[in-house]
Amino acid sequence: MQTFRIIQPTPALKPFIRYYWILQDSTSGIVSQRTLPTGCISLVFHRGERLKVTNRNELQPHSFICGQESGYSDVTSTGDIEMIVVVFQPHAAKIFFRMPVTLLRDKNVAVADIENPALRDLAHRVEDSASHDTSIELIEDYFYKCLMSGTPYHLPRLTDVIRHINNFSQTNIKTLSDIACLSEKQFSRIFSENIGTTPKDFIRIVRLQRTLSVLQHNPGIGFAQLSYECGYTDQSHMIKEFKLFSGYTPKEYIARYSPVSDYFTF
Repeated sequence: MQTFRIIQPTPALKPFIRYYWILQDSTSGIVSQRTLPTGCISLVFHRGERLKVTNRNELQPHSFICGQESGYSDVTSTGDIEMIVVVFQPHAAKIFFRMPVTLLRDKNVAVADIENPALRDLAHRVEDSASHDTSIELIEDYFYKCLMSGTPYHLPRLTDVIRHINNFSQTNIKTLSDIACLSEKQFSRIFSENIGTTPKDFIRIVRLQRTLSVLQHNPGIGFAQLSYECGYTDQSHMIKEFKLFSGYTPKEYIARYSPVSDYFTF
């Protein structure tokens, strides 16, 4: 049996946290899933058995930060699943971890390996808490305490940049640096330190997520129209990018999965 819940953060945390999700699955047998880059950094707590990342041949840590990803991963269950996951706004994770989040790219970094006693204590308390609701309360209390030490100076300009990327299927670094009122060199450095990947790669990931969203809501769309709506130069460009990030062409992907955009849906 599987249950899945999306929980919205309190209004004060909404500028920093997109949502929380909770998954429980006691399905007998092995469950496999392909995950694609979402454009967001996550904090993951396993209260059940851990997942195996098969293409890296490694078990996920009990509690870990999942950095920005540049490609797909295949994960497989190893028993009963019980996960609580925090999905940050694209530009907000650095506020809570106090490090350049480029260091997390393409990594699952165990909370136990981070020099942050308060975060390690949170992980233990979430794993041992009596209920999911209590776990969310513990997590939100931790985030509130983090915010008491202030937010980064560049947060408002990065908020404007992310909003522009979300609203326009085509953009470029010059436009984004102008929105941020920074030189292109400054902008690229600050963006990467706060978002965890380069502006160019982030735009490509959001374009992938936009493609999934259009396929989700308009499954009958032609690929030529799809590539135009999502900001690709042409259909062949879309197919190449989609396969790079997912391992499949769009046609192959929708034959195997129901397209859902984690970035634009929740």
